[in-house]
Amino acid sequence: MSQITLGHFLTLGGILFAMATVGIYLNRKNLIVLLMAVELMLLAVNMNFVAFSHYLGDMHGQVFVFFVLTVAAAESAIGLAILVLLFRNRASIAADELDSLKG
Repeated sequence: MSQITLGHFLTLGGILFAMATVGIYLNRKNLIVLLMAVELMLLAVNMNFVAFSHYLGDMHGQVFVFFVLTVAAAESAIGLAILVLLFRNRASIAADELDSLKG
């Protein structure tokens, strides 16, 4: 029977973070996918916080995850509200068509 170690969690967190980074750089057109990639980044970091917290026997990492999740939920709600308003005004949420936001 094999034991799951801290390295396994950190490797999985690194892979998830790298996938989210690639998702952001490859997809510059769909704003919903960009928001999902940012959320995936936050979840990868949260998993690392929990893994370190469990490994060190300290609860601070797990408490910090609740704060990060709260901020992520607020960011998602505000981002989706902005997307709904953009879709109502422009009939599209393609990032290429958002040239009116330039100063």
